[in-house]
Amino acid sequence: MADSTQADPSGRLGDLVREASERATVIRHDIHAHPELMFEEFRTSGVVAQELDSLGIAHSAGLARGTGVLGFLPATTKAPEDAKTIALRADMDALPITEETGASYTSTTPGVMHACGHDGHTAGLLGAARVLSKSERQHNVLLIFQPAEEGGGGANILCEEGALDGSIIGRPVDQVYGAHGFPDLEVGRVSTRDGVMFASTDEFSLRIKGKGGHAAYPHHGVDPVVVGAHLITALQTIISRRIAPVESGVITIGAVHAGTTFNVIPDTCTMQGTIRALNTETRRFLEEEFRLIVNNTCAAFGASAEIDWNNGYPATVNDAEPTERFRQVARRAIGEELVMEKPTPTMGGEDFSYYALRVPACFFLVGLRPKDWHTSPGLHTPRFDFNDEALPVAIEVLSRLALEDL
Repeated sequence: MADSTQADPSGRLGDLVREASERATVIRHDIHAHPELMFEEFRTSGVVAQELDSLGIAHSAGLARGTGVLGFLPATTKAPEDAKTIALRADMDALPITEETGASYTSTTPGVMHACGHDGHTAGLLGAARVLSKSERQHNVLLIFQPAEEGGGGANILCEEGALDGSIIGRPVDQVYGAHGFPDLEVGRVSTRDGVMFASTDEFSLRIKGKGGHAAYPHHGVDPVVVGAHLITALQTIISRRIAPVESGVITIGAVHAGTTFNVIPDTCTMQGTIRALNTETRRFLEEEFRLIVNNTCAAFGASAEIDWNNGYPATVNDAEPTERFRQVARRAIGEELVMEKPTPTMGGEDFSYYALRVPACFFLVGLRPKDWHTSPGLHTPRFDFNDEALPVAIEVLSRLALEDL
């Protein structure tokens, strides 16, 4: 670790981080072995509450439909009402994927695993909580342990309940920071960027209604499978021909279901997919074009469509001031050469965006790829596992974000 004297003149921070990292590794393995889906993180939130209790950290549990936890550490060098408040966030939910890592702490829950590293995020924030509980603090610190990032919008629920305004616990938040393990980045490194970090994540279900019949007599009906095939191709022209080449967007059909056997034309064909964009204007335009192409293509073939649209997460946008502060703090924590600029946004989504809509925010990535590997298993895959070597980096950066000058 780099020199930590600015945040801790006695030089204790490095020792505290090492101690916290050992404990965080144990916690991560335990959470990893007992994954829970969104809004079902009762055991995980219990582990969080128990750890906060052991550290003497005040907290409020049972939030966001039952599993969210907020912890609060008041400033020690001034009155809490005179101090700024820094929020640090971790998500806790797992995914419906069968694990194939072969780890000694592999999932004990069939069909569920921590394939996105939320076990590492939770353990890392608990490690930072341990460091902060043993440090002099010029800022108040709000610890956010959030359920349901994987599609449930747990962040938005917590915000609507008052997580950031001090009405549940603590004081109103001045800045919020969040971290995500990233397997494309080498362990020991961190990365962020100004502005848009993650895309918006809208979803759709589409039901094409035709007229079924015998497969040998297609002219007597309207084949929704053929209509769907045309739609799959036509929808891609929204990205290639309807938005500017320098603009970014994604339309992906992830599921298609139709028919029951080889010689029957079905009445309906259903599709599900996602649409991603990096700004509000493009997001709105993509939805408008999607509806136009679906309805008109179906009409051209004599079919009709029912569209079920789900507004997903907004784009995650980093604010300039906390993002530059993150860079400076991270450089002092781990060294300037290990703090990277992410050159482009990612089309993945993050409900950290809801915090960023309300207070100045910075979301950053923590490298997970082992140093002697050219690639490592990606997020949301059966072989993904958070790298324990990344925990000390995450813990020190998070701790220093809470401790150093604003």
